[in-house]
Amino acid sequence: MKSMLWFAVGVATGFVAAHQLNQTKQGREFFSSIDAKARAFGKAIAEGYHERDAELRAQGDTAATS
Repeated sequence: MKSMLWFAVGVATGFVAAHQLNQTKQGREFFSSIDAKARAFGKAIAEGYHERDAELRAQGDTAATS
């Protein structure tokens, strides 16, 4: 139970620090770059998933018709 309390304190401290940092110009630029990188990563994952899904569906269609 004690570890959960420390975890909650850490999360709350992190939120407060991020909020304070986001109020500065450099902080907004930092979070903006993090956001852009996270979106690019998510887009790459989604594209890879859809590409692989199409490959597997094509293989399934070929196997079903053979």
